[in-house]
Amino acid sequence: MKKKSHIKNIRNIGIIAHIDAGKTTVTERILYYTGRSHKIGEVHDGEAVMDWMPDEQERGITITSAVTTCHWKGCAVHIIDTPGHVDFTIEVERSLRVLDGAIGVFCAVGGVEPQSETVWRQADKYRVPKIAFVNKLDRVGADFFGTIEMMKERLRANPLILQLPVGAEDDFTGVIDLINMKQIVWEDETLGATYTAEEIPPSLLDSATEYHEKLIETIAEVDDDIMEDYLSETPIATENLIAAIRRATIDLKLVPVLCGSALKNKGIQPLLDAIVLCLPSPVDIPPIKGVHPETGESIVCKAKDTEPLAALIFKVAMVEGRKLSYVRIYSGTMNARADTYNPSRKINEKLSRILGMHANKRERIDAAGAGSIVGVVGLKESTTGETLCSMDHPVLLEKMEFYEPVISVAVEPKTHADQEKFDQVLEKFMAEDPTLKLKKDEDTGQTILSGMGELHLEVIISRMQREFKTNVNVGKPQVVYRETIEKEGRASAVFDKEVAGQRHFAEVTLRLLPLDRGVEKRFRSEVDNEIIPDSFIPAIKEGVMESLESGALMGYPVVDVEAVLIGGAYKESLSTALAYKVSASMACKTALENGEPFLLDPIMTVEIFISEAFVGDVIGDLNSRGGKIESIEHKMGVNVIKAIVPLSRMFGYSTSLRSATQGRGTFTMQFSHFDRS
Repeated sequence: MKKKSHIKNIRNIGIIAHIDAGKTTVTERILYYTGRSHKIGEVHDGEAVMDWMPDEQERGITITSAVTTCHWKGCAVHIIDTPGHVDFTIEVERSLRVLDGAIGVFCAVGGVEPQSETVWRQADKYRVPKIAFVNKLDRVGADFFGTIEMMKERLRANPLILQLPVGAEDDFTGVIDLINMKQIVWEDETLGATYTAEEIPPSLLDSATEYHEKLIETIAEVDDDIMEDYLSETPIATENLIAAIRRATIDLKLVPVLCGSALKNKGIQPLLDAIVLCLPSPVDIPPIKGVHPETGESIVCKAKDTEPLAALIFKVAMVEGRKLSYVRIYSGTMNARADTYNPSRKINEKLSRILGMHANKRERIDAAGAGSIVGVVGLKESTTGETLCSMDHPVLLEKMEFYEPVISVAVEPKTHADQEKFDQVLEKFMAEDPTLKLKKDEDTGQTILSGMGELHLEVIISRMQREFKTNVNVGKPQVVYRETIEKEGRASAVFDKEVAGQRHFAEVTLRLLPLDRGVEKRFRSEVDNEIIPDSFIPAIKEGVMESLESGALMGYPVVDVEAVLIGGAYKESLSTALAYKVSASMACKTALENGEPFLLDPIMTVEIFISEAFVGDVIGDLNSRGGKIESIEHKMGVNVIKAIVPLSRMFGYSTSLRSATQGRGTFTMQFSHFDRS
């Protein structure tokens, strides 16, 4: 492996975008031009290095974020290629949590698409500096400036145009570099590996000069040094311009915009230059903060190898049956075969191996320093979102947030041989994917698997069969509903039984009140200490909250209710915490039934992209599904219909949309909220 890079020469970046914008194609070119791979792997051929899973190769999409490292002009660039499909948005979320910079890839035809907005907002949430790459300029309908306008409108971004395209669609030949005022032309014979910087042709010079001036004006608005030179009409040196662009990018004031066509091998080397010149190293961003697990005192983790170790596990994968943990080291040094401490679980973990990652290929390394993203083997209990540190200097980094699943299927093993592996295999998948949930339905005995969408669950089932040779029968997808109540419900319950030779007594009276949508369920007591001693209130609350996990209608979790303890009875020496817990649970179940329970559907935000001719048919279909149209916009030759629709009415929608639009319509869908449909 190449010698360790100085921390100032490390770039931790993610490639983020809507599905089919060309993220993986961009990554494949980066690997080829940096010498990391010796041939270009194409997504459509199923040969992309970063899409190494069989399901990714068959479907032509990225499912799991893959990590690799390449070198460009003295910098080590750690790249995470993230999925674009909304079902796998957790992969983007946990990647952005540990990255220092991101490249947003936009299709010049589709512009800023819905999932682009989602991942951009995720990057904003973690204050990740970004570069934009407008891809697919060789495609029919490509509109570079239209995409820039959409970035301003939809992303509230402040784009800084660093390049102009030369030609468009079939005539796209290269780009104009507005910083150095040169035209860059790539040679097709070398698959874009060689390129030349030429003088700008006279026919393009006026436009290039105009946008060069706009470039300087945009930077001057956010940088005092450039503003000073600009107002005094002092010539601005190129290195000063680049330094100002870097400062503004890292401070999230500007988003540099480059362009090209990754599939046609144009535009990638200047993008690599921009990664090195504009995006931050680990020392250019504020150091991450954690807390002392015992005292709660704030701790700053500086990006230095000499500091105490602070690292975050951002992903867990099962590779060939073994647990591989992906770790971002924020400070200190991690050594192979050394002990580390997990403050969340208060346990020591031994690092048997540290690995440099290149998609599904790995190289063993003895140590890794601050700023590195590595794979670790040997962690037995530690999982996604947990911190690794030294025992002498414990620190707890901020945990990661995960999404709740919205769709379920019943799964069961096909044969007795499958039964033996079934539970073990599902446990491994849940360790990998925090958005995957598993529960046993006590009434039917079925195993219920819940995830983020139909595709998410399809891929899990496919991987069970491919990777673990476990065949399962799968029921139809089921919606994960919630339950609530229409009106106030009251009930009393008495528990008076002998258990294990001891009599237990309790009486509880509860009132359940409906709350507004989206309000957390809660509990309070209005009972005096003489009626029920305060020491038993926690047991009553526990019984109520456990009871609300399973509703009276279909056993779904109950939300948007307040439970109020209004009465009961107590017998000295006979009343116990166990009796109050059981009594509270019984009273809560009856009060739920008395409150006229009903189901809340998961409501999805849907965006549909169609041409003018099909708008009427698509709206009619949405209305028949109980959808509510929120807006219809005309963007870059395409009509975008935004609607909210109950998830239960959206099964098989992709087939309906294709038949209604002659195969031309596309849509995206993500969870919005729970409500009555």
